[in-house]
Amino acid sequence: QVQLVESGGGLVQAGGSLRLSCAASERTFSSYAMGWFRQAPGKEREFVAAISRGGWRTSYADSVKGRFTISRDNAKNTMYLQMNSLKPEDTAVYYCAAGGDPTGWANEYDYWGQGTQVTVSS
Repeated sequence: QVQLVESGGGLVQAGGSLRLSCAASERTFSSYAMGWFRQAPGKEREFVAAISRGGWRTSYADSVKGRFTISRDNAKNTMYLQMNSLKPEDTAVYYCAAGGDPTGWANEYDYWGQGTQVTVSS
C-alpha cells in the first residue's frame, strides 16, 4: 500500500507562490499516475492537476491552467505542484493521490495523502 505525505502548504499573500510536495513510500511510485485535488471549506473536493507515470502527460483544471505546474521526480518518489499567481479562491486543503490513470476523477485514485493547508490572503 502506498503512503503519501504532502508538505509545503502555508499562508501566502495573493499573487505569491508556493510549492507543494508529495512524497511516496513506495519504490513503485513510477508505476502510479498521480493527481492533486483540493477541498475548500463547505465545498466538494475538486480536481487540480494530474500527471502520467512517466511525467510526459499532464492535465489541469481550467481554474489553475497557466498558473500551476505539476511535475514528478520518480528517482525521488516525489511529485510537486508549483503554484504561482495565487488567488484567495485557491485557499483549500490540497491532497495528492495515486492511481492507475491520470484523470480528473477522484474515484479513479486508490491512495490519498492527509492533505496540506494552503491559505491565500487578499
